[in-house]
Amino acid sequence: MSYNFDEIIDRRDTGSLKWHYSDDTIALWVADMDFKAAAPILSAVEQVMQHGILGYTKPTDALYNSIINWHGKRYDLRLEKQNILFSPGVVPSLALMMNVFTKVGEAVMVNDPIYTPFMTKVEQNGRKLVLSALKEVEGKYHLDLADIEAKIIKHEVKLYLLCNPHNPGGRVWTRDELKALLAICKKHNVAIVSDEIHQDLTLTGHTFTPFLTLAKGYEHNVVSLTSMTKTFNIAGIKGSMIFVTDEALVKKISQQQHLNDEYELNLFAYTAMRVAYEQGGEWLARALAYIDANIDLTVQFLEAHLPKIKVMRPEASYLIWVDCSAYAEDDQALYDTLRAAKVELSAGFKYGEEGHLKMRINVACPRALLLEGLTRMHAALGDAT
Repeated sequence: MSYNFDEIIDRRDTGSLKWHYSDDTIALWVADMDFKAAAPILSAVEQVMQHGILGYTKPTDALYNSIINWHGKRYDLRLEKQNILFSPGVVPSLALMMNVFTKVGEAVMVNDPIYTPFMTKVEQNGRKLVLSALKEVEGKYHLDLADIEAKIIKHEVKLYLLCNPHNPGGRVWTRDELKALLAICKKHNVAIVSDEIHQDLTLTGHTFTPFLTLAKGYEHNVVSLTSMTKTFNIAGIKGSMIFVTDEALVKKISQQQHLNDEYELNLFAYTAMRVAYEQGGEWLARALAYIDANIDLTVQFLEAHLPKIKVMRPEASYLIWVDCSAYAEDDQALYDTLRAAKVELSAGFKYGEEGHLKMRINVACPRALLLEGLTRMHAALGDAT
């Protein structure tokens, strides 16, 4: 099947969060792609519309099997139907886990920098936020295991929210790193919730390890969250999954979901999820190849035109974390300078203290748009010292 990732599709005036402008600003920020979704997904959604009845819907055996087969073949993650719960999104599931594993006032640990809702959901739910800064070594982040354990003890942490692959840094934590983290959490009886939404966007040369594959003997304290939405660029169709392999924990989470009636997806989400996992592999492989080339382009452009920017090359996803501290002294001024040049990136300071003078670039777009956005970055920062 032919896919044209160079096609530029005008998303303005569609209610798009990403392309919300009335001018010609280039959007390289919020994490969705500017690629048309895979043809089998679009066709399946169209068939639902043509059927004409949009009634109450439940998960089918075909849907469960598509999820089980995808994760088993790609990641050796052995799931059964009873291990899969549905949720409207990973962020709502993060909030849900506060009530499953902690009480108001108890401590929850996240890394810094981190995807913003990791921090906001902890605080909004009345929990104590504990941050452990990642260590940057040779251009990539590492877990500071000594700091993690020390703060777990000091603050009596009950829950660790892991982001794997990491957003915004793009790290795919290695099996050994995850095992070391698991050992610390087991030692201090800390539950682990692993957000794995970027798992399928792992890039060539790197291997994603589902946390549940390491959790034998500790399954009662481990949950994985994931979704098809980032993988297949269908974030507007809300839907995600919660993977749990301990029977008692499945029951506890399910009971918590039913308190707010947050255990169902809509008809379109069920359909898109099933078809994506059944027929989306070819589209994903081609999209990842295109993204890899866009990452190369971005790294080469910045090296040539803004050589003082430090680039953290992602091991997964289409998001590139860059250090612009050589070109700015103030976070808001950095963001405003780029916006004045009509290019929007994600401001690093929103991801924690470690995001100071950093920005996140989304390169999942047609190459012409990316190159124009980078050119505008150069125009905005090129004369800075």
